[in-house]
Amino acid sequence: MTPDFWLERWQKREIGFHQPQVQPALVKHWPRLGVPKGARVLVPLCGKTVDMAWLADQGYRVTGAELSELAVDEFFSERSVTPEVRHDGPFKIKSSGSIEIWCGDFFALNTANFPHIDALYDRAALVAMPPELQPRYAAKLAELLPAGGKALLIGLDYNTNEMSGPPFAIPQMRVRELLSPSFDIELLEARDGLTKSEHLAKRGITRLEEASYLLTRRA
Repeated sequence: MTPDFWLERWQKREIGFHQPQVQPALVKHWPRLGVPKGARVLVPLCGKTVDMAWLADQGYRVTGAELSELAVDEFFSERSVTPEVRHDGPFKIKSSGSIEIWCGDFFALNTANFPHIDALYDRAALVAMPPELQPRYAAKLAELLPAGGKALLIGLDYNTNEMSGPPFAIPQMRVRELLSPSFDIELLEARDGLTKSEHLAKRGITRLEEASYLLTRRA
């Protein structure tokens, strides 16, 4: 899995992972985090998700991180907005209103050049990471989210004999293995996700668990 793989997915419009509606688990579970209005929420590997607009509408400042500039441009153009553009090191940052998206390599972000983050929302980032990158991703979350910070994580699990990722299967035990060294983890819900994932059903899986977790960064 290389950056070129994801850039090519966007260029070829192979973006079955994009959801045109707001993620129901976000609407249902975000209030459990108790994040105050005005807080800054990080959305890693955000693509052009409409979830960012929903968070902004709830009164949050939203910071996305995305490799594909095409995805970033589509997010703003679909809202008939021309974003302001600035640069910070290797990143091109596009912003409008309370939403800004850092275009570049997520792993290149650091606390020296990145805004203070109060909370985090991950629907499609961890599941996009191949197993060998998942520990590095978990470490980056722990680096960027300060002590006491909250996160809503949505993971997927399925029979890996039926399909290979991406999205990659992240069973509950794997979530705890990756994140428990730095986070307290509460399982909020585990439900059948196959009925609303037609593009994955077409790939041959017969079971899909969608699990929502509340993460709290420990000191």
